[in-house]
Amino acid sequence: MTNKTSIQDSWASRWIFILAATGSAVGLGNIWKFPYITGENGGGAFVLVYLTCILLVGIPIMMAEVFIGRRARKNPINALSDVAEESDSTKKWGLIGVMGMLSGVLIFSFYSVVGGWVLHYIKVMLTGEMSGISSDEAGTAFGALLADPATLLGWHTLFSIMTVVVVAAGINKGIETATRIMMPALFVLLIILLGYAMTTGGFAQGWNFMFHFDFSKLTWNAALIALGHSFFTLSLGMGTIMAYGSYMTKKASIGKTVLTIGALDTLVALVAGLAIFPIIFSNGMDPAAGPGLMFISLPVAFGQMPFGQLFGTLFFVLVGVAAWTSAISLLEPTVAFLVERLKMKRVTASIGLGVIVWGLGIACLGSFNFMADVTFFGKNTFDFLDYITANIMLPLGGILIALFAGWIVKDKFAKDELETSDTIYKLWNFSMKFTAPIAVAVVLYFLLNPIK
Repeated sequence: MTNKTSIQDSWASRWIFILAATGSAVGLGNIWKFPYITGENGGGAFVLVYLTCILLVGIPIMMAEVFIGRRARKNPINALSDVAEESDSTKKWGLIGVMGMLSGVLIFSFYSVVGGWVLHYIKVMLTGEMSGISSDEAGTAFGALLADPATLLGWHTLFSIMTVVVVAAGINKGIETATRIMMPALFVLLIILLGYAMTTGGFAQGWNFMFHFDFSKLTWNAALIALGHSFFTLSLGMGTIMAYGSYMTKKASIGKTVLTIGALDTLVALVAGLAIFPIIFSNGMDPAAGPGLMFISLPVAFGQMPFGQLFGTLFFVLVGVAAWTSAISLLEPTVAFLVERLKMKRVTASIGLGVIVWGLGIACLGSFNFMADVTFFGKNTFDFLDYITANIMLPLGGILIALFAGWIVKDKFAKDELETSDTIYKLWNFSMKFTAPIAVAVVLYFLLNPIK
């Protein structure tokens, strides 16, 4: 199987794969969630715990996904089936890929709605509609957006089209070209906004909020948050990394590559926090505003600051790029399956899948207006899909991938792909068999049974 080649294209270089996978990992959560949970759970002390969780859980599972994809050179379903068969096990392990790809499709359906919100805010910041606005007025404006299905549909449709166009163009002409442009742009925008944040007068307070070492806040709950975020931030459990791994050249080191992706993902999240919180603190606002931080607090802050219109626009462009790169990766595994298994043309597969997820997205945006009364187990469509993917499907997929890599795949095949020292391999294998599945199972349990 080691000589197999994908019927799709391959990444032009190891760095393109790193940037594409980092683009998948860097999303909306990196921009507002990670900085906030860092500040609320011990700052630098929390970062150390988080990095430990990344090394013990996130990186090993990501290595497994990459090597399974690269070994089979196929979409997640076929990759898992083929590697299982090669290891003298049942091809039913491919069902993990089915669940992962379904997760990606369901996540995209509501993610594109939020992506639409971001596009809307690029427009309102660019036109100066937020200049001098109060918090109450910003809250009212955001509420009016959610209550307007026509406007939401327009932005959701545009975001969906933007994503489908890139995926339809293929690996090299589509995803790779977009990655070459969007990821450097994301890094440049982050640096510009960081420089701007340093001029606000709240930089020292923002730095202290994120990096002070407060070990008294390292509770069991804080460790659980670190563990959970270390798993989710790397786009694990949904087949994306497996699909991207299938386009990776054999000569690239999986271990070094995955470590680089984890480091870049964390760096982006930390720099984003240093760019955001000084602006929040310099305006006397609450850093614990959650999603409202992005769509209410920050627009108000930018609207009251010198050059706020320019830098507010750049901020939402940054968020839009992060959302776009993540959205692309959500569709790619299923498109790859349709192309490889059903022999569909990539353009046809991309458009067909795009129409389906666009339709699901209408139900999600309707959760805030014309379908507000439609609920599943007490949750509207948007919240229900978010809950079952993040709290059930992705953690379960992560556990099964770890168990598959640790207990089913033959050592000689894993060693052939990972090409590490015996010591590193033994550590990785122990993580797959015990550490990672137990840790993610703990996360899964507490997601379903939150600490009161």
